[in-house]
Amino acid sequence: MFKKILFATSASPACDNAAKVAFDLAKRNGAKLYLFHVLGVPSRGFSTTVRDLRSGEDEAVDGDYRAWVEEEVRTTYAEQFEEYGDKTTMQLAVGVPATEILRFARKEDVDLIVMGANTRDDDPESARARSIVGRTMEKVARLAKSPVLIVNRPCTTCWNLFSNIVYCTDFSKAADQAFKFANSTAQTIGAKLYIFHAFDITSAKLGVFPGQADIERHIERAHEKIKERYISQLGDYDNYAVEIWEGTPYVEILKFAREKKADLIIMAHHTKEVEPEEASIGSTVEQVVVRSACPVASVARA
Repeated sequence: MFKKILFATSASPACDNAAKVAFDLAKRNGAKLYLFHVLGVPSRGFSTTVRDLRSGEDEAVDGDYRAWVEEEVRTTYAEQFEEYGDKTTMQLAVGVPATEILRFARKEDVDLIVMGANTRDDDPESARARSIVGRTMEKVARLAKSPVLIVNRPCTTCWNLFSNIVYCTDFSKAADQAFKFANSTAQTIGAKLYIFHAFDITSAKLGVFPGQADIERHIERAHEKIKERYISQLGDYDNYAVEIWEGTPYVEILKFAREKKADLIIMAHHTKEVEPEEASIGSTVEQVVVRSACPVASVARA
């Protein structure tokens, strides 16, 4: 399914979970894997000195420094290189991490980018503790042409990558675009596809919260929308199920994913009616990313 996978890493413990998924996914797909690491940000205009992203110290980017970093990264992922090193290429770059990741992804036309939710090695739990994702991940997910698979926790349910996929929709145009990726992924690997919608009962219109009759009407309309917009695209594929719950959307998504032992959640990066380049990551997908037990694919474009 995937021919080229880009694993963007700071080689810190915060990326360990993403590394396992990236190598496993590449191995299962027989894909070429690019292990991409940014050395640091130039300290001055055209200077050959960079501010090392891990140590925070200025380093001269010469051959010796590059060789040292490459050896460090190879040592960090020694076990994975031993298993899949023949189809893994290490790429080092200098610059702003998000910019360089996007530049390389465009150049190689990768099918998928794999990242951790946060790459700070001094605070590997920060994404979970602060309930926000890292700026690098957010920018890459927003601007990348390909889906971005975000891995924030040890993946305990995705040993058979992937068998239970939960696609979440709020019926926005962006969510419709994400469905194309969910549909192709499920059909290509024969995974169970759950089409899930959570009616947000916490939002009030004119200060009035929805009553039971409103909830039931919304659920009925949601079933019709799912049938029209998604099931009609599945063709003969019948390995799917539809669920509609009510509550706080990110809470219901996480509960549903846990109940179905999901190994992948697919969501749109945002649902606002704006150009993808201008959209911040949606609050629902952000909360799912930092709390999900399985990887989350953020799709900004089909």
